[in-house]
Formats: sequence, structure tokens, C-alpha cells
Amino acid sequence: MKQTVRKCITKMLLCVAVVSVVVGIGMFTGCKSNSSADLVVYGKIFTAEGNQIAEAFAVKDGKYVYVGDKAGAEAFVEEGKTEVVDYTGKGLVMPGCGNGHAHYSLGYAIQTVGTVMDRADGLDKFLKEIIPAAVKKAKDTGAKAIFGSGWDMMKFPKNLSYRKQLDAICSDIPIYIADEEGHKGLANTILLKKAGLIKEDGTAGKTEVRGGEIILDTDGIPTGYVKEQAGTYVRSFLDNEDLFSVDIAKGNMAKIQEQLLSEGYTMYLDGYTSYFFNDNFYKAAQQMDKAGDMHFVLGTAWELDSWMDVDKTLEKASATKKYESSHIKTNWLKLFMDGTVESGTGFVDPLYPGGKQGIPNWSEEELTDITRKANAKGITMHVHVMGNKGVTRIVNAYINGGKDEMRNTLVHVYGVSEPDYKRMADHNIYVTSGMLWHHADNELQAELMQILPEGMKDKGYPMKSFFDNGVNFSSHSDFPALSGSPDDPFGIMEIVVTGVYQPEKAKPWWPEELLTREQALTALTINVAKQMFIENERGSVSVGKYADFLLVDKDVMTCPVNEIHTAKPVATYFEGKKVFEQ
Repeated sequence: MKQTVRKCITKMLLCVAVVSVVVGIGMFTGCKSNSSADLVVYGKIFTAEGNQIAEAFAVKDGKYVYVGDKAGAEAFVEEGKTEVVDYTGKGLVMPGCGNGHAHYSLGYAIQTVGTVMDRADGLDKFLKEIIPAAVKKAKDTGAKAIFGSGWDMMKFPKNLSYRKQLDAICSDIPIYIADEEGHKGLANTILLKKAGLIKEDGTAGKTEVRGGEIILDTDGIPTGYVKEQAGTYVRSFLDNEDLFSVDIAKGNMAKIQEQLLSEGYTMYLDGYTSYFFNDNFYKAAQQMDKAGDMHFVLGTAWELDSWMDVDKTLEKASATKKYESSHIKTNWLKLFMDGTVESGTGFVDPLYPGGKQGIPNWSEEELTDITRKANAKGITMHVHVMGNKGVTRIVNAYINGGKDEMRNTLVHVYGVSEPDYKRMADHNIYVTSGMLWHHADNELQAELMQILPEGMKDKGYPMKSFFDNGVNFSSHSDFPALSGSPDDPFGIMEIVVTGVYQPEKAKPWWPEELLTREQALTALTINVAKQMFIENERGSVSVGKYADFLLVDKDVMTCPVNEIHTAKPVATYFEGKKVFEQ
């Protein structure tokens, strides 16, 4: 009895001392004399609370109950009850990472129901091997459509009649193959007829789609090459319910989760959840969550394309709130402002060489109206934009039509006009960026010098300027549209701090915009949580938050900078439970 009392008094005194130490460094512990933790971790811990480093934390019922020094954490260890992980000297402990915009739902759907190309594959292999194999698979399985992606626009000529080439291989099953960015597509004649681009008699039908481009042959007939919103329009005429059923979506959910957790992601915002024009992915996620099998937080975004009815689409987006839970957040609306700067479809100032402009999908008045309506329904704008002129247009719309508390977001962002940085910060406008694209090998850099507008030739994807101006700036990978870049957080981190991916093939890209390691980790963690409105629950190692964290096999804060990309999670924890282990 005396020994038990002595232990309790010692624990109480230690807790008082610990509170003093922890409060002194800006953290707080919920230490109690009779508390014991389920898990205690020791090591070098990047908390993502500013640039603070801790020595230990304790977890109870899936949440952090203590963060501070090692001595303080020892008060939470009860022999036989508390699991202790001593990661001292083995690498870095850090919060789970977030991916602020990607398409794992699409990527795995393509692998399941479609045809996946390597971006290195050329036209000859596409026509002689890839499409014939896809047709055989479709006919063997009774598929009603052939769908795929991966071709590289730089390797495929733009003046070829692709529908005729595809028709020669298969004319009775609709075919749609998106490029590796997802912004262009190739279709055969039967699909073009279903979409009304070609009439039944073979003459031209619809030759314009707002926000897109339909490539025509010398006779004015669509060639089957479609860009931007013209591509999404044509794709909507596939048999999407059959192509992507709930059962297929459920099978993909487990694969998506495995990839996320293995790479170190515990938060993910899906950038186009209605890709197949149905809500089957939402249903699959809800079923997974109700079964207790979801070990990450999923954000979803319903897409509004420029050829769709705005009010009907907003109703569909609002209806997805029925799928929400603590692990599923559904409050985003995805739009395309323009295309991509590198492909000539970004909305830019100055113009492209030769006076060409890109493709702006929406007027400022329309964007303002959509923002007003979406925010009024509790829906946050999540808008793809690359060109600096497009950025200005959206920022105007967010300021004039939006609510600052809705954290309306710009996605990707190749270029920004200088005055817009401050306007974003002043109106709580967020940016989630493809930081992985902040590099270009020597060959690509030479090509960009020929095709891009002045001021953008050797500059793309700003990063530091957002931090400097107080804009919440988060990371995304846009998987599977990686453009030869890595998907994992540490591959991205090395690009962010060096400006190169393969140093032997390139010089640093726009070094003035590179980030520190601490800034990179911030963009990968707490800033994604803020983007997803869950920063009070996740995104940093802080008392009261869910214990979502990584044990990384390398200290990416101090290791040689060219070794950061080799780091990987030894283990990923979600709500205090180990959910992945190498």
C-alpha cells in the first residue's frame, strides 16, 4: 500500500513538473495522476506546430494526451498496459501527410476497368498492341465500353484522324482514351456519334463544346481528338454505370488505402469524385467506413463542367452530404478554369507566341455567381487553374461572391500575377499546388523556352511566395497525372527543396521559389488539414488531436538533401493504431 501511494505521489509531482516544461515550449499536456497511455513514442518528433521538435508523446483512446520531453512521457507508461516505441536515432517521427488533390479513385478505376499506358509508349505501340489488347479484353468480358489513359501529347501528332485509326481496330464498342494529364482524349466514331459530334450519316454534328476544343479534319469532321471540357463531354456518353459500379469502387477502395498508407498519407482530397458521372465512389467509401475499415480521412469533390447545368449540378453536389462522417468530408465543388500552361490551354497574360490564348471555361460573372451559390450551400470552391490570368479571374470571383471562411481554393497554379498574392491572403483564399511539378529536365526546359509566354518560360509553380504572403499553401500529387514525378511525400519534398528530381538530367527550376525543409513538411501536413477543415482534429502532433503519425526511416530534416527522396514510412499510424508496416 505504501509503495502504491509513493508511486502515485511521484507520478503527480512528475506531472506537475512536466506541465511546466511543456507549457514553456508552447505545448500543453492533459496529464493526470491516474492516467496511463495506450502508446508512448520516443524519438525526434516534428510536430508541425510551427517548427517545434518534441522528444516524446503519449496516446490514449486514439488521441494525443501528452507532447513534450521524454521524462514527461514516462509518467504515462504503465507496465503491462502501455506499448512503448523507442524510435530515438532511427529517423523522424512526424504527422501523417496529406494529399490536397489527387485522383486515386480514377487511377485505380483505370487499372481495374481500363487500359493503362506508359507515357513512354508511342503511337505505333498504341495502335498495334495496346488498343488491340484492350478490345480483346472488352469482347472477352462483354464490356460495353473501352476506357483508358496514359498517352503523351508530345508523342502523338495532333493532325491525325484518330477515330479512323481506332475504327480500324474496333468500330462497334465505344472507345475513349485520355492522355496522361487527363486533359485530352481520343475517341472512335461510335462514341462521337453517341455524343452528337458526328451525325449518323457521317457528317459533322456538334463541333463546339464550351470550354473545350474539338479537332476537325480538312473536311470539318471531328478527328476524335478532343481537349479539355470537350473531352469530359464526350466521355459522359460512355456507359459509366456499367464501367464503374459500386462493387468495382469498393474493390478499389482497399487498393487506394493501401497505397496512401504505404506512402505516408492519412488525409486525401479526391479531385474528381464524380469522374464517372455517378456517386458510386461515395457509396463505396461510406460502406468501407461503416465497416470500420477506413484508416484515412477522405475528402470528395463533385465536378461542374462548363457544359453542365449549374443549378442541377450544385444540387447533386449538395446531396453528397448524406455520405459524410468523421472520415468522409464531402463539401467541395470542382471546376476547371482553364487547361494547362505547358499544353497551350492555360489562360495567360501575356499571350502565347503567335498571339494564341488558352481556354478560359468561365466568365468572371459566372464564377462569381457559382461561388456565391456554392458557399451559401456550405460547399467550398476547388478550382483547377494554371494560367496567371485565370488566377486573377478566380480571385476576383472569390472576393466578390464568396465567404472568406469557406477557404475557397485554387488548384495547381502554374503562375500568379504579383498583386494576387496579397489578395489571396487578405480573403483567406487557399492554394493546393502540384509541388512535384516544380522541376523540369534539360530537354523539357529547352522545349518550354520555345512554346511558353514571356515570363513563364523558366518559371512555373511558385511556392515560397505563398508562404511569404501568408497564403495557406498545401501539397498535392494529382495522381495518376504525375508527369514523370514521384507521388510519395518525400520524393515531392526533395523536389521542393532542390528544384530538381533527377539532378543528372536538369538544373534547378526557379530556385527563388524553393522551400525550406520545415516549410515543405508544413505544406505536406498541417496545411492540408487546414484545407480540409480538420486542423483541430489532425495534421499535427498536438494534445487533443487524433494520433495520425509516421515513423520515417530517415531524418528528412537533416539527411543529405539528395537522399530525401529515398525516405519512406516504416510504419503509419491512424488514430493511434498501426495501420501499415513495411
